[in-house]
Amino acid sequence: MNRNLWLMVAAQALFLTNNVVFIAINGLVGLAIAPYSWMATLPVMGYVVGGALATGPVAWTQSRWGRKVSFQLGLAVALVSSLTAAWAVLSSNFWLLVAATVVAGYYQANGQLYRFAAAELAKPDFRERAVSLVLAGGLVGAVIGPNLAKWTQHLGDKPFAGAFAALALVALVSMGVVALVKFPPEQNKKQQAGAGGRPLGVIMRQPVFIVSTAAAALGYGVMNLLMAASPIAMQVCGHPFRDAAFVLEWHVIGMFAPGFFTGNLIKRFGIIPVMVAGVVLNLACIVIALSGVEVMDFLISMFLLGVGWNFLFTAGTALSLKAYRPEEKDKVQGAINFCVFAVMALSSFSSGALVTTQGWTLLNYGSLVPVVLTGLAVIWYVLKERRHQPV
Repeated sequence: MNRNLWLMVAAQALFLTNNVVFIAINGLVGLAIAPYSWMATLPVMGYVVGGALATGPVAWTQSRWGRKVSFQLGLAVALVSSLTAAWAVLSSNFWLLVAATVVAGYYQANGQLYRFAAAELAKPDFRERAVSLVLAGGLVGAVIGPNLAKWTQHLGDKPFAGAFAALALVALVSMGVVALVKFPPEQNKKQQAGAGGRPLGVIMRQPVFIVSTAAAALGYGVMNLLMAASPIAMQVCGHPFRDAAFVLEWHVIGMFAPGFFTGNLIKRFGIIPVMVAGVVLNLACIVIALSGVEVMDFLISMFLLGVGWNFLFTAGTALSLKAYRPEEKDKVQGAINFCVFAVMALSSFSSGALVTTQGWTLLNYGSLVPVVLTGLAVIWYVLKERRHQPV
């Protein structure tokens, strides 16, 4: 771990602080000011849709101006959108809140590239662990995010307006951190814009691309489906927000604490076994979530969901590094993130609609679909690889 990687860990921590606060409060704020209850998670969905729409522009700015400029643009957007969201809450303007979260998606699209930037900052034999350790930076966000939402819940005239204002300060701090990172010189060359390589369609048809993207996108989808709904489900079950914040804190700890050793697990056992472990943990999460609605049921299931996500997302990212050449990285990374955001957008909307109309139980049964699809994708990839291995 060199200085630049530690700075990327800090940037990831601040990025996840922003994301955790968004997840913790957007559904509850939406439930309070939305015209209809089933629209409660539209602000969460807006953040994801904004990220999906921004993948193209972000890939262009990354290629044209390099990592640092693009990351700082994302943080400037985070600053403005956070203040806009705070005003939307103060004025009880639901659609302005949705618009603010859509715009904030530009920051989301940039922040999702921190893990790839970390891989490029590391030596070749340390890339998997660099990805894992930078993702582990989210552990700080796991602690700060829910507590920041709790501490700022009643600042201002409306609940959670202060939380959005606090995120503007988080963006300013992150700007200072990213300004200190020294990215490799080749990432800042303007001639990178329009760099060649294979057509994107050819790259996306590779089994390695399909499975790595499926693991990242579907793993994120099932995690988002259950995580976005859990604060609402807990409120419906009569649990106060402090309990929901506590559960969310342990969920995000589960997401990022394994980052300290997931890279080593991949080195020792391989990418596919770690993916399989992620699928099994997601299944265990659903079983426990269906067993009861006490705080401990939510806590254990959400913690396992977080660990399962970490295994799938880290392994998927590590596998995706084999899918493209250096000159293809910007467009391929953009395509991967678009797929992730598209699945997250669908799961965000489905989360609010299902939990408010059908309930927590049906939502968990529905989450079996992406888990099973991920497992089938991994099995298909293993069989495909064995078929092409020399006898």
